[in-house]
Amino acid sequence: MILFLHNRYRTTGGEERAVEDLRWLVCEHLGEDAELLERDSSVLGRSRAAGAMLRGGLAPDDVARAVRRTGARVVHAHNVNPAFGWRGLAAAREAGARVVLHLHNYRLVCAVGTCFNSRGEDCTRCQGRNTLPGVRLRCRGAGPEAAVYGAALATWQRRLAAQVDAFVVPSQSAAARLRELRAPVGEPFVVPHVVRSFAERSAAAEGEHVLVAGRVAVEKGVEVAVAACETVGLPLVVAGDGPLLETLRAAHPGVRFAGHVSDAELAELRARAALAIVPSRSAETFGLAAAEAMAAGVPVLASRIGALPELVETVVAPGDAGALAEAAQSLYGDAAAGERGLAAVRERCAPEAVARTLAAVYAGGAVPGPL
Repeated sequence: MILFLHNRYRTTGGEERAVEDLRWLVCEHLGEDAELLERDSSVLGRSRAAGAMLRGGLAPDDVARAVRRTGARVVHAHNVNPAFGWRGLAAAREAGARVVLHLHNYRLVCAVGTCFNSRGEDCTRCQGRNTLPGVRLRCRGAGPEAAVYGAALATWQRRLAAQVDAFVVPSQSAAARLRELRAPVGEPFVVPHVVRSFAERSAAAEGEHVLVAGRVAVEKGVEVAVAACETVGLPLVVAGDGPLLETLRAAHPGVRFAGHVSDAELAELRARAALAIVPSRSAETFGLAAAEAMAAGVPVLASRIGALPELVETVVAPGDAGALAEAAQSLYGDAAAGERGLAAVRERCAPEAVARTLAAVYAGGAVPGPL
């Protein structure tokens, strides 16, 4: 039995999808039961969340009871703040479980988790327990919330790390960035995100549009993709919600902004895409949107930042709309590039490959084979 812990964010994102996919993997490919103990920041309330951050978690006995009730041999924790904290992980260990902490972002040091600051820059100013730069820059806004997160991360960072038997990250780039941030994680295991299904072939040559899928926010660089596609006259569909959605929709009537779409609708948009662009300005720890497009046989163009160059064949400097436009025009409808991407992501992210790696992490052994 594997017990998953996850504190859902106020805004749903890729981490929730990753947790769901890993639970599926454990059940379907490791042959074990998997149960989720979940908390939700959107219903916790800001004052209670602040208290939980400062205390290092709420109700750790809930975690211990869940371990004893299920007989879990491993607690696979994802986001633990604010509701679980280090106290929840300590309770899991005391109840007899091996604790694996999966770091999908940089929140162990960075209050916003993305290393993308309020000035619109990729940023590593916060180092180890020194979270004051983020407070000064108001990366999490001004006022009490920023101060609470900065203080709580600094206070509990080492205590939290001490409760962990194994750290997991989704890419070599994420591991390198955590070292740069002086996070106390040692040498983490690299476990790529799992992709559940793969196209038989690339249909990019019959594609109808460029697709950008993700949160419509400044760190995702959507406006750069818009500018690039308008420059070379490529039809663009943007699937996702976020703070810039209405501004961009009003300014660019020739672009289809689909807003939030279901998984089925997104799959349909990918099936009809001639190219996918992942134009991030921030240091992605993996690039799930890129991996899923590649698995659909769609050629992918991405920013040269974070983990994206580990995954994607063609990358350009983040924020460079001119380079993005030139590369997009070249890759649009390129089925050969789609086939190469399909083969690469299958090798890296196929369920059987990820399951083999995750099993070794759970067992406490070395990860088999190169990633």
